[in-house]
Amino acid sequence: SNKYVPSKSEKYILDHLSELGYSSENNPRGCDIWKNSNSNLTNDLKSYQTDVDRHTAAIKAFKAIPDVMKSIIKSSKDDASSGYTNISPNKICDLTRLHQDGLQALFPSNQLSFIPSSGYIEPLLPPMRDSKICTTGELMKHLMSLDYLVHDFEHMCRMLKPASKLVFIDMGASLKFHKSTDQPVVELLNLYEKFGFHFDHIYGFEINEVNATEVYGTLLPEKYFPFYHWINVGVNHTEGHKLNPLHSILSKFDVDDFVVVKLDIDTPFVELPLVHQLLEGGTDGIYHKLVDQFYFEHHVHLGELATSWQTSMKGSIKESLELFYGLRDKGIPSHFWP
Repeated sequence: SNKYVPSKSEKYILDHLSELGYSSENNPRGCDIWKNSNSNLTNDLKSYQTDVDRHTAAIKAFKAIPDVMKSIIKSSKDDASSGYTNISPNKICDLTRLHQDGLQALFPSNQLSFIPSSGYIEPLLPPMRDSKICTTGELMKHLMSLDYLVHDFEHMCRMLKPASKLVFIDMGASLKFHKSTDQPVVELLNLYEKFGFHFDHIYGFEINEVNATEVYGTLLPEKYFPFYHWINVGVNHTEGHKLNPLHSILSKFDVDDFVVVKLDIDTPFVELPLVHQLLEGGTDGIYHKLVDQFYFEHHVHLGELATSWQTSMKGSIKESLELFYGLRDKGIPSHFWP
């Protein structure tokens, strides 16, 4: 089917948002569903968390593979010149497999969601980040964890074409790369690279002024020099504005390109219009076809994060889950970002 298929627990939550208290703006807790000892939902979520831990261990143990695009391009050139190649595109993508029987084999409780354009993906679940923040006293330890994210690299690899470019648009780039412990974006880039996805272009928008000597001399690792575009201005949410990256950058790429968008600028009045532009799809729905992965930290009224987010909270858990579901339903694989 060509539609987004939410997991069983995600669907249950989406069907019971108000009963679960998620339409309230009095900072309801997202962790309660993980703790209710006699509910079917909680039992399902506990099985799912066991699967997530298995997945995290598999990623840790996975040996980095060569650049998949280089292999895809080489195999297409070999095909053209000699009619035969050492390695078929299919075999190239087999290398991205986390488990010999595919990603699903790591999730025996069968609770992943599925989106046709990019394969299996983690279900949308409160508290909208690693559920280990729900363990008493563990909030700060897991607050920035990316372990809850699920990427179907094999499926994504099979969508690549010899002419595909890999592009990362980072709105709210900050660039404190050397403190990788509090820089989840570095961890994300490393994850993509481990599975052979090396970006041709990274566009980093950042409103806080950073001295260029510090950016290029100290902060930016040398490996990113050939393809990092540091754009030291804030983004603008006006449609068609030069500083709106959806307009000036995203729309200049092709449907066959692999484009990742991260939005985390902690400013709802700029962020939300951009997210709604993605949801609406731009001219002829092109954004729905261009964006291959989207990460967004949506500051809504959520008990666990109220002390961190304070006045930036706007809207409810219900609105957030519906927004992310809407994006996935339009074909944009969307993830909560820490």
